[in-house]
Amino acid sequence: MHKILIIDDSKMTRSYHASILKSAGYEIYEAEDGAKALDILYRESDIDIVLTDLNMPNLDGFTLIKRIREDENYKDIPIIIITTLDRSTDKMKGFEVGANFYIVKPSDPESLIESVKIALGDE
Repeated sequence: MHKILIIDDSKMTRSYHASILKSAGYEIYEAEDGAKALDILYRESDIDIVLTDLNMPNLDGFTLIKRIREDENYKDIPIIIITTLDRSTDKMKGFEVGANFYIVKPSDPESLIESVKIALGDE
């Protein structure tokens, strides 16, 4: 079973994404900001994919992705950005820092599951 780390400062959004992905058979870990996400990532060394928002307190999504990509153990982990930011400059920056996919909220359940499957190579 693949393990997914979901990072979003909105508990409601985390719960929504978690329920969709749990129903698809994934094990879910949750964090409310990038700093807590790094703690979980380093503690649970077998996380398979990261889904992150961009606008968060303490450590934003862009910085989180940079930190993950700088770590030799996680430089290749799939990262999906899920955010309300829909500007092309935000998308470009997301890919520049190392995201694999960029989804604009609200995401429909089928697209979310499909993006995760593709990112994990399960397609």
